[in-house]
Amino acid sequence: QLPLVESGGGLVQPGGSLRLSCATSRFALDTYSIGWFRLAPGKGREGISCISSTDGSTYYAEAVKGRFTISRDNAKNTVYLQMNSLKPEDTAVYYCGAMRRSWLCSDFGPLNYDYWGRGTQVTVSS
Repeated sequence: QLPLVESGGGLVQPGGSLRLSCATSRFALDTYSIGWFRLAPGKGREGISCISSTDGSTYYAEAVKGRFTISRDNAKNTVYLQMNSLKPEDTAVYYCGAMRRSWLCSDFGPLNYDYWGRGTQVTVSS
């Protein structure tokens, strides 16, 4: 099942910003921990951020810490990933995942997730 829908990707110059969205009409996202992952050519799926369903704690991989911010808007049933100071190495397909195992939020393990989306392409290039 791929009930999540990612949007907001595109082409941006180095140093630019994008805001990705993760939404669904199938269930309430605030009952799930939501993670963002990315898949670049020749690399494995990399977990980059997670927001917990229990207390709203947020977690970031070292590669994006200080540049990316994850947040929720429960009224819109949407989770966002604000990406600033983008670099060419951020180029990838970005996916969001939903899981009930909130205690695993900081593990960034893709096998922990119950639902996924199809992804959105982010390209950082001049």
